[in-house]
Amino acid sequence: MASTSALAAEASRAPAGQLADGTAIEAITLSNGHGVSARILTYGATLQSLSGPDRDGKQADVLLGYDDLAGYLARPDFFGVTVGRYANRIGRGQFTLDGQSYQLPLNDKGNTLHGGGRGFDKQVWKVVSVRSEPRPEVVLAYSSPDGEAGYPGQLDARISYALDESGGLTISFEAQASKPTIVNLTNHAVFNLAGEGARGGALGHLLTIPAKAYTPVDAGLIPTGEIRPVAGTPFDFRSPRRVDDAVRDGTDRQISFGRGYDHNWVLDKGRTATPELAARLEDPASGRVLEVLSTEPGLQFYSGNFLDGTFLGKNDHLYRMGDGFALEPQNFPDAPNHPNFPSARVDPGKPYRHVMIYRLSVKR
Repeated sequence: MASTSALAAEASRAPAGQLADGTAIEAITLSNGHGVSARILTYGATLQSLSGPDRDGKQADVLLGYDDLAGYLARPDFFGVTVGRYANRIGRGQFTLDGQSYQLPLNDKGNTLHGGGRGFDKQVWKVVSVRSEPRPEVVLAYSSPDGEAGYPGQLDARISYALDESGGLTISFEAQASKPTIVNLTNHAVFNLAGEGARGGALGHLLTIPAKAYTPVDAGLIPTGEIRPVAGTPFDFRSPRRVDDAVRDGTDRQISFGRGYDHNWVLDKGRTATPELAARLEDPASGRVLEVLSTEPGLQFYSGNFLDGTFLGKNDHLYRMGDGFALEPQNFPDAPNHPNFPSARVDPGKPYRHVMIYRLSVKR
């Protein structure tokens, strides 16, 4: 992709393959004319790539993932996908709403993860609109029928991806429910700001999370319900800190449970009307900086602990532990089972809304 600012901002569509049943998949590319571009697949409403220049103008794709649709079908691991109906984990796949108990599919050691095995990440989303002006944008939609994956109510969801001139990719989630239900939607991009597959991985990145507390988990990575201060622990990222400072600190039982970081931070800002800072990631070598902003009260930081060298990703790169990080703004995991956590309930006539931003820039 050319890096000259003389290029016009635009959105374009192209075929991206088809499913086994012949369903066509499209790719929509958004470019801002200043060297930043994003590519979105209609399969899983997936952010397949996010590219931008380093301090020397060298372009790189900073997202782990696959070169084509076949990879996402053959070895799904949530790279860049939209996760839902409920992102993250629900203990034993169970929750109660208005006295009615619900059981979700179990796909993570006796728990439910990211919707339950066939969540929003494995659905084909319909292209509602694509436009280049006033900023490149694509709007996608999916209607989840009542009872799909065990969730109550029909849920009509829309996602907008829009790229601005400053390198900010805004992802807006909206959903309308036909009956009371639970909803938690986010994007699961996995980042390496040096470029996906870069030598040395991402463990030397500097991470900041503006949060005084986090939610500890049990051995199954389900929150215990406690909200624990980060002060004096490996979970204190209130000031910029190298991820590899404590990612292997087995003296902290929480690091042992997650095989690294796979936890939810309680953002100081709480749930907000407009997106506010949830995390900042910086690669000192390339100068690339990622700011994550969100309206939601939590941030799941996952340090790529389960990447084991068997994932053959883009450009034939083998992804290993620490090769990329997910920074997922969202509601708290297992919130429907913890009255002290922010509510995940969505009622008819009261739409769900989450606006998040991935802002890519360069520190000179």
